[in-house]
Amino acid sequence: MHFSIPDTQEQYADGSGGSPTYTVYNIYINGNYHCCLRYKQLHALHEQLRRRCTDAALPPFPPKRLLPLSNSQLETRRAALEHYLQIIGQDARIVRLPYLQQFLQRAQLDTALAECSVSREDEQQQLQVEVYSGWAAGPGGGSGVQLLVNCHVQQNATALLQSVCRMLQLPDELMQFFCLYLMRHVEASEEGSSSCSSTPDDPSAVLLLRRLMDFESPYISRMHAQPCQLLLRTCYWNSRWDAKLLGNSVALNLLYNQTLADVAREWIICTPEMRRELCSLQLQSRPLQYLELVRQLPSYGCLQFGAAQVDYPELDTTALVTIGNRELSLRTARGAKIYETKFRVTRMRCWRVSAMHNTYESRDQPTQLQLSFEYLMSKQTLRWITITSQQAMLMSVSLQAMVDELLHSDSNGGGGGSDDEQEASTSRGASESTTSTPSSVSSSCTTTSGTSTTMTPPVKFLAQRSKQQHKLTTARTFAAVFFRNDDTAASVRNEAFEGIGDDDL
Repeated sequence: MHFSIPDTQEQYADGSGGSPTYTVYNIYINGNYHCCLRYKQLHALHEQLRRRCTDAALPPFPPKRLLPLSNSQLETRRAALEHYLQIIGQDARIVRLPYLQQFLQRAQLDTALAECSVSREDEQQQLQVEVYSGWAAGPGGGSGVQLLVNCHVQQNATALLQSVCRMLQLPDELMQFFCLYLMRHVEASEEGSSSCSSTPDDPSAVLLLRRLMDFESPYISRMHAQPCQLLLRTCYWNSRWDAKLLGNSVALNLLYNQTLADVAREWIICTPEMRRELCSLQLQSRPLQYLELVRQLPSYGCLQFGAAQVDYPELDTTALVTIGNRELSLRTARGAKIYETKFRVTRMRCWRVSAMHNTYESRDQPTQLQLSFEYLMSKQTLRWITITSQQAMLMSVSLQAMVDELLHSDSNGGGGGSDDEQEASTSRGASESTTSTPSSVSSSCTTTSGTSTTMTPPVKFLAQRSKQQHKLTTARTFAAVFFRNDDTAASVRNEAFEGIGDDDL
C-alpha cells in the first residue's frame, strides 16, 4: 500500500466554530483520499498490530505528549505517523492482515458518515451499483452489459466481487482470476475503433482509474471518484492462466467478451489480415478459436492507458503506455510512423510516483501524477524515464502486481496445480503493496522477457493531497514520501533487478 498523510485538519465539538477540540490526520492510500484518523486511533491500531504480528518487526510508534502540540510539533508528529504507515504498508505480512483491512475499511466508512457523504440509513440498506462485465452479451455478441448488483455500503471489494460472480453464475473457485476496476467513459479519442461491429458504448473510450482492494468500500470509493463505473476484468498477467477459464462456459464467455472489447478498442494490436480473420471467427461464434488466434499477439493480456507525456526519446513526447507481458511499452508517433519502445520489467532498478498539487483543491481537481523508473539502458548506464499521467498510480500498482506474479512463478519453478491457483490469487492482492523493479530497452516490435528470483523491496512514493476544507499544519504544493530510504541512499535497491552486459541489450 502507498500511504501518505499530506496534512491535518482541526475538528470542532458538535460542529461549533469555537476552539478546535482535536486534530485528525488525512490518510491517503495509493494516491487517493481514504479517511481521517486521530492519533489515538492510529495508536490503537499499532497496539493491535503489535499483538497480532509476532513474526514482523513493527517500527516504533510516535510517542504520546502530555501537553498540547505546537504547530511545529504537530508537523513533526504528522511526518512521523506518515513514515510509520509507509513502513508497515511495505510489509506484505502486515498489509494482508484481515484486521488491518477491516480497520481501514471501517475508518473509511466512519469518515464518510462524519462528512455526511453517506448516512446511517445508507449503512443499513442495500444499494445498487452498476457493474460492467465487458461485452458479455453472448459468445458472438458485441454489446456491453450492465449488471445492477445489490451492494451494501459496508461490503469490501471481495464481497462485491462475489455478488457479481454469483449473479453471472461463475463458480466460486474461478473468482480468484477476476477483479473489479473503477473506470470512466471518456470522449471518443482520435483512435477510432476498427472493430467489425460498432455499438453505442464505444469500447475505445474507457479510462481505467484504479483497482479496488479489500481495505475499501467499493460504494464509497466509487462515490469519491464520480463519474465512474465498475468494470470486471481478469486480474492475472500471465496468459497461461487462461487455461483455467476455458473449461467453464461462463468464464470462457467473460474472457472472450473482454478480449473482443480489447481488440475493438485497439488495446490488442493486430494486422488488417489478422483482424479480418478474427472478425470472421466472431461472426461464426467460435470463441475458442478466436482466443487461440488472438493469444498469439504480443499485446494480448496487456492494459493500455491513456495518452501520457514522456521524456523518452525526448522531452514532451506524447505516448500511449501499455503494461503487460513483463514489459512497459511506449507507442509514439514520429511523422507518419508509429514507433514502439519496450522496457522490460526486469531491467527497472526502481520506480517512484510523484505529484504536484494544490493542497486546498486537489481532491476536487485532477492531479497530474508522474511515474518515474530507473532503467538499465546498457551495462554501465542507468537512466530515469518519466511518464506524466493521471493513471500513474495505477501503472505503479500494475507493475507491482506483474512483478509479484513473476517472482511467485519463478519461486515455484513454473509449476502447475494448486501453486498456479495460489499465484493467481497472489496477483489479485499484489497491488496492495508497492515496490521497485527492473527492465531493459528493446525497441520497435521486439518482445523480450526477463526473470527474477527474489523478493522486491519498496519504492519511493511522492504523495498527493485532497479536498477538505480545513486548517493545514503546513501549506505546501509538493509532498514527498520516501519508502524505507534515508538521506544517504540515492535510490532504492531492487532485489529482482538483473545485471546484464552490453551484448544482452
